[in-house]
Amino acid sequence: MGVDISSLLESSEVDIKNLKGRMLAIDAFNVIYQFLSNIREYDGSPLKDKQGKITSHLSGLFYRNVSLLETGVVPVYVFDGKPPALKAKTIKERIALKEKAEEEYRLSLAMGDYEKAKSFASRTSRLTSEMIAESKELLNSIGVAVIDAPSEGEAEASFLCRIGSVYSAVSQDYDSLLFGSPRLVRNLTISGKRRYGRTGRVVDVKPEMIVNDDILRKLGITREQLIDMGILIGTDFNDGIKGIGPKKAYQLIKKNGSLKNISNIKIENYEEIHNIFLNPDVVDPGHIMIPELNEQKTLELLVTNHDFSSERVIAALSRVKEARKQGVQRSIDSFF
Repeated sequence: MGVDISSLLESSEVDIKNLKGRMLAIDAFNVIYQFLSNIREYDGSPLKDKQGKITSHLSGLFYRNVSLLETGVVPVYVFDGKPPALKAKTIKERIALKEKAEEEYRLSLAMGDYEKAKSFASRTSRLTSEMIAESKELLNSIGVAVIDAPSEGEAEASFLCRIGSVYSAVSQDYDSLLFGSPRLVRNLTISGKRRYGRTGRVVDVKPEMIVNDDILRKLGITREQLIDMGILIGTDFNDGIKGIGPKKAYQLIKKNGSLKNISNIKIENYEEIHNIFLNPDVVDPGHIMIPELNEQKTLELLVTNHDFSSERVIAALSRVKEARKQGVQRSIDSFF
């Protein structure tokens, strides 16, 4: 879920063509959960193969990344490692919410209300170790690099952007800004027309970019103060203060300079939470190697193991090969 500071931020629409040739560090768990939540049948059930294994995440990862590769974007997926101990409460609460949603989903199905059922179903997604392993295997097979973070994936993606290994971090959450990423791209993997809620309202969702320095300059605050605001509102590592939203948090920090200077507000584990954002557990992977496209491995994973259409997969892989060929040709032409 992350910290909610959206009402304080300004973003600019970015044409995906302008990201051509850019290496982008994608928060893998964030994106995979999107696919598990959004790619579902009419009654809310996830896509499954003939053996009953869920394939929504594989479908999303394959077809969306084929599109990204075709446009010349260079995605790098960063997977979460061990979460900070302070995240345990949030994880426990998320599990409880999933269980409640599962109950409501079953009830809605029994009543024949498929729209309501689908709404609840989207909140029940679970990511297993098998799904994670297959996701990494699929990404590597289609020529997408994978990095294992020591802890938070968003922290690692932000670090890679800070040291110049990638152009931007990619996530739907705003934590990347607290982790210090110079840039954050949102909606990269969900762009297009989206249908929302029971009203069926269809809206265009387009990629957007937030530049951290621009935000800090506009608000007149430092990154440390932005972290303090996040802690007041509530993060994955603390509940925040009841009644304090983004605007109130901003006013308090602007007036007092620091959360430490607000005498009537005490945050348990404040120093540790602040340090998670300011000095996260990250690692420099060195030069990021892009794996070669492995058609046979992709076909085995998707078609043989999970009953994907061989025609559709082969056609998609042809697009990747053509994009790679064009990329190589452009590189050769640049020398003349």
